[in-house]
Amino acid sequence: KLTYQLLQILSEKDIPENLPGLIIKQYKFISRFNAFRQIHFPATEKHYQHAMRRLKFEELFFAQLRLGLIKSTRHRFSKGLVFGQLGSLFNTFYNKYLPFELTGEQKKVLKEIRKDADSGKQMNRLLQGDGGSGKTIVALMLMLIAAGNGFQSVLMAPTEILAQQHFNNITELLKDMPVCVKLLTGSSKGKERKEILKLCEDGSLNILIGTHAVIEDNVQFENLGFAVIDEQHKFGVAQRAQLWKKNTIPPHVLVMTATPIPRTLALTAYGDLDYSVIDELPPGRKPVQTLHRPESARPQVMSFVKDEIKKGRQAYIVYQLIEVSSKLDYENLMKGFEEVKSFFPEPKYWISMVHGKQTAAQKETNMQRFVKADTQIMVSTTVIEVGVNVPNASVMVIECAEKFGLSQLHQLRGRVGRGSEK
Repeated sequence: KLTYQLLQILSEKDIPENLPGLIIKQYKFISRFNAFRQIHFPATEKHYQHAMRRLKFEELFFAQLRLGLIKSTRHRFSKGLVFGQLGSLFNTFYNKYLPFELTGEQKKVLKEIRKDADSGKQMNRLLQGDGGSGKTIVALMLMLIAAGNGFQSVLMAPTEILAQQHFNNITELLKDMPVCVKLLTGSSKGKERKEILKLCEDGSLNILIGTHAVIEDNVQFENLGFAVIDEQHKFGVAQRAQLWKKNTIPPHVLVMTATPIPRTLALTAYGDLDYSVIDELPPGRKPVQTLHRPESARPQVMSFVKDEIKKGRQAYIVYQLIEVSSKLDYENLMKGFEEVKSFFPEPKYWISMVHGKQTAAQKETNMQRFVKADTQIMVSTTVIEVGVNVPNASVMVIECAEKFGLSQLHQLRGRVGRGSEK
């Protein structure tokens, strides 16, 4: 009633145009005043559609404009550190210790990022690539370039398991190189923690890996030049921004994700980021096949898993978490575990189970048994969505897949297809 009365009083000049005449003409939009009138009290269905189209366009248009503005000011005014040379660390690693030949895509992305880091502008780049496409090695090589130019680097991961895994991988790759790498998580306590903070501050630490413990205020760097954020969607913008404050000239930032983001969406959702993609898997990898099966096909699914185990492969079986109650979760998983056991009786088959209720040590033991192939099947909740690397595992069964989000499913899928088997 009120809106109706209000619209009777208003005239065209009370709701002025906010789009250039050129655009209105080109897309045959109705006037802004009319759009508001027709969206509230449409004369016909067609009028309503026109109003809707006009208002939707407006919203997107200004969102894009704002992003364009952010981007152009960032490129115009941002000062960045310059990584002028590749440095001896990078060259030694590339020529002596790189465990495999880089793919064409990895080289392309390295070039793009190097160009950014050399331009004198601050880099903000999103690197997207499937699980196992080798994002981490690209990030590591950039950290070595940073170190070669006298800068420190930090790598931030969303969970301790993942941070630990990055740390293990990177220390393994750099074991013969004079690079100081440390791990900082919520579990780093007392003396060890103090020592890490001291190394950061006096600049003797080259690479710090950790959870969001690395952005806390008491972590001070002598000269932070490069920050990598893994699994971007688990961190907020504010957390990203905390990293920028760690140096007077903000460090270059690379955010990595395995969740596939269509390019158009990436440009809208992450308008402040430039965008790189690795869409080529390392040689010898076969694409993962994803199938959907109804409950009635359970016996067939289980016998398929049996066949794979016969060939010497391993399998994951993943149960969903119902956040409401950890008791229910537990029962769910136990029920599932019993069911799996009925299909796969011991001593012919051995099963590991991992879930959030276990202590870290229990989790670790059970994971290790699976990694060493003492068990053929891993029954778990989503705790394994990131950071488990078992190239011999070739099947993953996900129960109630509709209860998972897209990025979770994608993460889970990245646990298989890490070897050369289909």
